[in-house]
Amino acid sequence: MLKLYFFIGLICSVKSDTDETCPSFTRLSFHSAVVGTGLNVKLMLYTRKNLTCAQVINSTVFGNLNVTKKTTFVVHGFRPTGSPPVWMEDLVQSLLSVEDMNVIVVDWNRGATTVIYNHASSKTRKVAVVLKNFIDQMLVEGASLDNIYMIGVSLGAHISGFVGKMYNGQLGRITGLDPAGPLFNGRPPEDRLDPGDAQFIDVIHSDTDGMQYFKCDHQRSVYLYLSSLRENCTITAYPCDSYRDYRNGKCVDCGMPQKESCPLLGYYADNWKAYLKQKDPPMTKAFFDTADEKPFCIYHYFVDIITWNKNIRRGSITIKLTDRAGNTTESKINHEPATFQKYHQVSLLARFNQDLEKVAAISLVFSTGSTIGPKYKLRILRVKLRSLSHPERPPLCRYDLVLMENTETVFRPILCPKLQM
Repeated sequence: MLKLYFFIGLICSVKSDTDETCPSFTRLSFHSAVVGTGLNVKLMLYTRKNLTCAQVINSTVFGNLNVTKKTTFVVHGFRPTGSPPVWMEDLVQSLLSVEDMNVIVVDWNRGATTVIYNHASSKTRKVAVVLKNFIDQMLVEGASLDNIYMIGVSLGAHISGFVGKMYNGQLGRITGLDPAGPLFNGRPPEDRLDPGDAQFIDVIHSDTDGMQYFKCDHQRSVYLYLSSLRENCTITAYPCDSYRDYRNGKCVDCGMPQKESCPLLGYYADNWKAYLKQKDPPMTKAFFDTADEKPFCIYHYFVDIITWNKNIRRGSITIKLTDRAGNTTESKINHEPATFQKYHQVSLLARFNQDLEKVAAISLVFSTGSTIGPKYKLRILRVKLRSLSHPERPPLCRYDLVLMENTETVFRPILCPKLQM
């Protein structure tokens, strides 16, 4: 199977789910989380015929469900306060905006709501059985496993994996959004989401510690996925053995002309499955960076520098781009100090929060990081800026520069000669 890795409660009353004109996600109180809740799974269908008003469906009542179309199940995870996921409505609407499909929200809040994580975790297999029974009926009505897509968040990722196991990995796709770590890390494949659970699996890891649920990085995976559904933000990931190698620009061949395209994060990740089929085993890790705020996109450039200093210089480069309208974006390339040797090209990977289509000015600052002692010069024979996010854009060059340490040098770039490598 194909797999791609992208590495306060308020007390309130419980509303009845019955007799709702537009059924809503189960809303529970913190009190419910303290005393615990019994499992009850509710399936809510959204289609382009009922974009904002869900239909509660089950094995005998399909509502607007069209079994000939893709069906996407959205499965949430641990809910320690009983509140609905704040991202759910946005995710449903965004999915339906990019494709005419069935979107089924798997509401197992009665079961996921508890302050004791282990209690919620123990119910995941039972939720999977409910979904298996429903999908079985879909298949009877003419659905295809190829068209079943499951998006699982936290514990929901493992629920999706359990469903996939019951179909021997024949589900079309599973996306795991920061799969829950506690009680699952280190477990055998049958006890967690595994590469063999679907025809294509992509996983976004955004929480490195795995233990602190309320940290924003755990939910960040959902918002990164959401950004992929918006036309103004495409997050590119780079297959690599380690984050260090990625940050040092050693793993960006897929972004070069005449090379295999890089995998995209989120909804369109499965566009890369044709390439994965050529790998043995057919799985890989890919790394990426994000901005601090929505829509989180980072735009990558290579900064190629050839120096002619007699002595070796080590230090970092800060680069700022400015367009004709005066907009600026800056990148401090200081992951590891670069080593500049005479007539040797150093290629630095720069990351910008903004995409400036037409760069009118570039500024560079060289720093050794030393606060005392002499100030050094970096003598540049040539600097070249080339976009990885938009490789079709012509690279920009400048020749014969001298950078005084910790002093900004601003210049206007020119188009590089076409025959230049």
